[in-house]
Amino acid sequence: MSTLPRSRTGTVVAGRYALVDQVGAGAMGSVWRARDERTGDEVAVKVLGRPGSALLARFVREQAVRVRHPHVVAPHGWAAEDDLVVLAMELVRGGSVADLLREHGPLDAGTVAAILEQLLLGLGAVHAAGLVHRDVKPANLLLEATPGGAPHLRLGDFGVAAPVADRRFTTVPGAIGTDGYMAPEQARGAAPDPTQDLYAVGRVALELITGLPPLQQGAIPSHPLRPLLERLLVADPEQRLVSADAALRLLRRLPVPPPECPGVPDRLGRRPGEAAGRVDVVGWAVVATLLTVIAGCLCVLLGWWA
Repeated sequence: MSTLPRSRTGTVVAGRYALVDQVGAGAMGSVWRARDERTGDEVAVKVLGRPGSALLARFVREQAVRVRHPHVVAPHGWAAEDDLVVLAMELVRGGSVADLLREHGPLDAGTVAAILEQLLLGLGAVHAAGLVHRDVKPANLLLEATPGGAPHLRLGDFGVAAPVADRRFTTVPGAIGTDGYMAPEQARGAAPDPTQDLYAVGRVALELITGLPPLQQGAIPSHPLRPLLERLLVADPEQRLVSADAALRLLRRLPVPPPECPGVPDRLGRRPGEAAGRVDVVGWAVVATLLTVIAGCLCVLLGWWA
């Protein structure tokens, strides 16, 4: 499936979402920064052109997600017009945990713990809403831009989320999720269950610690977070931690050092052409003010003000 061409910049979809610039692309289509003409807000929209029935079903499924939580970014609106379908959500400007790993490699124990705490808080809200995310991985853990502080995580991409134990969203044979992050029973096509997301949290945690993706990971190394990973990366779901809250309680009991927290930059910047004129005006105003002050000082020194 092809993504929306960049030539569609400026297109207003369904009279509401004005596409500004493309900020990403994936299997389902392209992701754009857009302006909500109704509210004036800057938002992110997934854009799907000429959707097939399976992809449209995923869009509808995402649209059904209504989880409001500081560590979740879920869709809040959608629109369709002609050959376009768009799904709107909050714009998260700091990229993803995958970007953080790619730039910094393995992260310190404190930062990993901070990321896991926020992820478990978000998953707790998702599970409380009766949903299983089913695709927890670094690329779906979005980050707010925090150049000088601790990372702020937002769990995103609910395209394969499903109600707990709803067999209508299960295919056998086959699996729904991302290879390596899926729990063994999920890979075998088991019905959705929150403990599957917890297994994926363990895989993500091990990747943050070692820098290795799941298919290259070995045994859990000696590490302050090892007791948590041992309870998450259990093949038998009956032996796994039972809930995100239980995992969070264990995490908070572990002796983890303070986070070193690499900064998360704003990866989007200003909208194209947004503030160039305003920056120039401010700059010239500052220059003019300085020249006026300098001229005044010269007048005083030379006795021109008598």
